[in-house]
Amino acid sequence: GTIMGPLAGYRFLEMAGIGPGPFCALVLAELGAEIIRIDRVAGSSRTIAVDETLDLSARGRRSIALDLKQTEAVDLVLRLCAGAHGLIEGYRPGVMERLGLGPHRCLEANPRLVYGRMTGWGQDGPLAQTAGHDINYLALSGDLHWFGRRHEAPSAPLNVVADMGGGGLMLALGLTSALLEAQRSGRGQ
Repeated sequence: GTIMGPLAGYRFLEMAGIGPGPFCALVLAELGAEIIRIDRVAGSSRTIAVDETLDLSARGRRSIALDLKQTEAVDLVLRLCAGAHGLIEGYRPGVMERLGLGPHRCLEANPRLVYGRMTGWGQDGPLAQTAGHDINYLALSGDLHWFGRRHEAPSAPLNVVADMGGGGLMLALGLTSALLEAQRSGRGQ
């Protein structure tokens, strides 16, 4: 059946990825948003092989597989942006711009679009191009210290704390807040 919720009637595009981006999309879907995942074409070097029957974070959304190196595919995503309220992407900095789908281009297609980016280390800075992992964030912040017993090495809390709680949930809150602002101002961000 159709999921009703406070975000019913809102449509988000999700650029397929792993970790906090799909988790954010799951949270938004659970709140009633329509999510359209843009998957990579099967067999490409960037395909993420996931058994969707086991991937609970992929539930509640439709998907379309596109080769974003093709102009027609990029044009289709821009047309989808024109009818969407938001976009979620978790690529390394510069990837969406190289594909022709950076925020400026997508906001040209839809000035009310809210564009959510999830990166491990931000869009610029010394670690921006470095892959990020949950345990790295916890270790560098000092929070890993709290996961374990006294006088023992810490035990990693999987990717629940930094990727999901600190990343995916904060992205969902940021996108939802940006939606509220776009309703007032008529401008995305």
